[in-house]
This record gives sequence, C-alpha cells and structure tokens, in this order.
Amino acid sequence: MRGPHNIWRLIRTGATLERTGAMGDVLDAFGAPAHLRLVARILGWPFSPLGLKGDPDVPPVVRALTALGPAYIKFGQILSTRPDVVGARLAGELSVLQDKLPPFPVEVAKAEVARDLGIDVDAAFTDFSPPIAAASIAQVHSARLVGSNRKVAIKVLRPGIEKAFRKDIDAFYLIASVIDLLAPGARRLRPMDVIRHFDGVVMGELDLRLESASAAEFAATTARDARFGVPQVHWVLSGKRVMTLDWVEGVSANDLTAIRAAGHDLPELGERVLQLFLKQALRDGYFHADMHQGNLKITASGDLIALDFGIMGRIDEYTRRVYAEIVYGFIRKDYRRVAEVHFEAGYVPADRDIDEFARALRAVGEPIFGMDASRISMGRLLAYLFEVTERFGMETRTELILLQRTMVVVEGVARSFNPHINIWDVARPVVEDYIAKNVGPRAVARDLARTGRVLARFGPRLPALVERALLEQTGTPREAPRTDWRGRIGWIAVGAVGAAVAGGLLELLVL
Repeated sequence: MRGPHNIWRLIRTGATLERTGAMGDVLDAFGAPAHLRLVARILGWPFSPLGLKGDPDVPPVVRALTALGPAYIKFGQILSTRPDVVGARLAGELSVLQDKLPPFPVEVAKAEVARDLGIDVDAAFTDFSPPIAAASIAQVHSARLVGSNRKVAIKVLRPGIEKAFRKDIDAFYLIASVIDLLAPGARRLRPMDVIRHFDGVVMGELDLRLESASAAEFAATTARDARFGVPQVHWVLSGKRVMTLDWVEGVSANDLTAIRAAGHDLPELGERVLQLFLKQALRDGYFHADMHQGNLKITASGDLIALDFGIMGRIDEYTRRVYAEIVYGFIRKDYRRVAEVHFEAGYVPADRDIDEFARALRAVGEPIFGMDASRISMGRLLAYLFEVTERFGMETRTELILLQRTMVVVEGVARSFNPHINIWDVARPVVEDYIAKNVGPRAVARDLARTGRVLARFGPRLPALVERALLEQTGTPREAPRTDWRGRIGWIAVGAVGAAVAGGLLELLVL
C-alpha cells in the first residue's frame, strides 16, 4: 500500500489543518518562526477546499485530528498531557481525545462480540450498556455475567479500524522516506526505523488477544506494588476483537474536581504515579506505555488502577542499567559520569570529545534543578537536547522510543495532579534503590553467577562444541587425532561448573 498515492494523504492532512482553522493553533503551540508560518499559509491555502470538514462543534485542532483518523488522534492524546509544550488551553481541548470520541452503536458492538467470540451475546451477558467510553481504536461497554451477576467491562474494536490505521501508517512511511531522501542531516534519527517500530506497536494494539496477555503479565509483575492494581481478564470471553475484564469502580484521573471532592491528596497522587512508572520500568523492564489520564482510575480508597494494555513497553536489563545510571547521574549532577555512560553504551560515537559532551549535558541539566517545575519549558528543553544530540552524532534508539514517550506522558499526568512537582526529587528514591541493587558488587556477583549457571548447563556439550570450533578455525580434518585437546576441553567444562559454584557463593556473600 506504500506508494505515491500517499502524497494525496499528506496534501489532505495540510488542507484539513487549514480548512478547520487548526493550522494557526498548531503553529502557535510549537512557536513556529515567522517564515515557516508564511510558507505553511502559502502552501495550505490553495488546497484548503480539499481538506476534511470535521465536526464544527469542537475546537479546531480536535476537529482536524478526529477527521484525519486514529493515528493522528493518538498523537493528540500525547500532546494533551503536555500543557508546558502546547499551552494549557490547547492541552485542555485535546484531553477529550482520550476517551470521549464519537461512539458506534451498541447494536454494532454486540454484533462484533457475537462474530468474534461465536456466542449468543444475550446468553452470556445481561445489562449490556450503551458505550461508556470511546477512544481512537475501541470503545467500552459495561455488562453483567449471566449466572454470577459479576460486573465486567467489554472492550470492542471499532469496525474497520485496521484499514484506517493502515492508511495513516502508510502515509507516515512516505514522510519518513522523504526525510531520508531530502534531509540527510536527519538520518541519524532513523525515521524509517521509528515508523517501523510504531507500526509494530499499533498492529499489536489491534489484536486484543495480545492485550489480554499483556494485562495478565502486568498484573503478575505488579502484584506487590502497594495501592496499584490491574483488572482481571476473563479469557473465555475475550478474542481478537473483544476483551472482557472485571469492572473497576472509581474516578477517572481526568476528573480533578471529582478527585478533590473524594478527598484524595493530589500532590501525593502525582508523586505515586511517577514513582510507580519508574519502579516498574526499572525493576521489571515491563511497563504500561500508554499511561495517560484516560487510562487511569482512582478508587474510593485511593488506589490507582491501570486500564488499556494495548501498548506495553519492554527493555532489557542492560538498557535498564544504562537508563538508571543516566538518570542517577543527572540527579547527582555528575555530568561526566552521564557522558561516560553514553559512550560506554555506544549511544555516542567513540571519536567524539567526552569532555565537550559532558559540558553540553551540564548546560541541559543545571537549569532544571531547584526550579519550580511550572517554570520549566519542556519545549525549549527538548529543542536544546535535540541540538546537543545532533552535534554529537547520537542516533535514535528505537528500543527506548516507548520509554521516552511514556516518560513524557507520565510526567504530564503527574503535573496535572501537581503543577509544581519536581520530577527529579520524586525520581531520586526509586532510582537510588535500583542503583543500589543492580549496579556495583552485588550486580557483578549476580551476573557472574548467571553466566556460570548458563555455562554449566552446556557442560556435557562443551567438549564437542569447543572441538568443532577449533576444527573449523584450524581446518584440521575430522579424522585427525584430537587426543591432546580432549583433556583441555574437559577442564573447560569443569571450569564452567566451578564458575557457577563460585558465582553463587560470591552472590550469597554479597547479599
């Protein structure tokens, strides 16, 4: 589907922004310079009649994004959590994109449930409600299970959503191709890799069987997190386009008035949501990657309940340690160590000046310490970080895209609860705890023990494996005598077992 026909999609995007009156708001929100505004107007005005009209009863930017389709709506959802980037007014307007989009009829939803699960809906559920929440990809209904009368939430994909997303993503591929072709300086950002990553994430979100599995895994990894919960999945009533979970009573994190009326401590909620995200990302390497206000509920007891597990993030243990050391270095203002970690991880080419990079990082970090968070312009901070990464040849790390994006979203959620929150002060205890347990002698001992155990499992096969490798390296015929090597290979196997034992003892001593 990727081809020149997507040029029409791009033209229509610009035309829709112009026709709905959203172009000016978008340019204002991002502080576009005068010459860029002029070019956008000159190019957009002739094509404006080709743009989509959208719903005239909603604000211009919301009108444009909802008319353009689900991928654009996803983008708007992210921006809705960042009033420091797009301004309080536009962020407030975009917040309706999280769970208040136009629904499709309940009869259509029931038909989708019956088709996907192969059941008689009325025989499985009672009190099947009209849509309670409608988002970019799916909508939610409440119902009760026949027999137990247990209340559940039923998530149903929008009809035709797969095709709609495919069109949007194809257009994004075209944009990335154009950037690769016409803007060589931007290739370090690997736009094609970024879009491929986004493509994979979105396609996973469109299979609710995978979301059900994600919810179950997330419930298991967070089972011991105080005042945090994940609803239980009903597997027999879930499929590719339908997911059934326990119903959660609570107030949406969007409704600050109701949260205050319920007597909850908003600053404490802000700290908790940020610390929970960091703890889950660092401790488990598995985190909720779409944690905006629409996907969080607060129960009467003050517990945070996560919803919507279509986008989950996963990072390996080595990357977690790198990320934690970078954050910890910023917290301690040890910019030299932050620079060293970047070089050790290969994030910055080895031929760059580490002292100059550390100085650039200091210029980024120093202004944010000791300041009221409401005075920090995240837009200016991100712009300067972009300049720094470009100057030092850093490439986009596709494995960190979701982590970085979710950190932006979660910080926005925390700031909605407490506009004066200082993310560094809140993050410090979580990162320090992770560093204490995973960086240093204890981590070295654990790594040695794991390595030894892996080698020990291969003990019976080590002689043949090493022998084969030596033969391939030296070119010795298979029938040639190999007696001299057998003793040495045997000692390698013994050494592997010894390494496992020694590593285990070392780990016990450190612990």
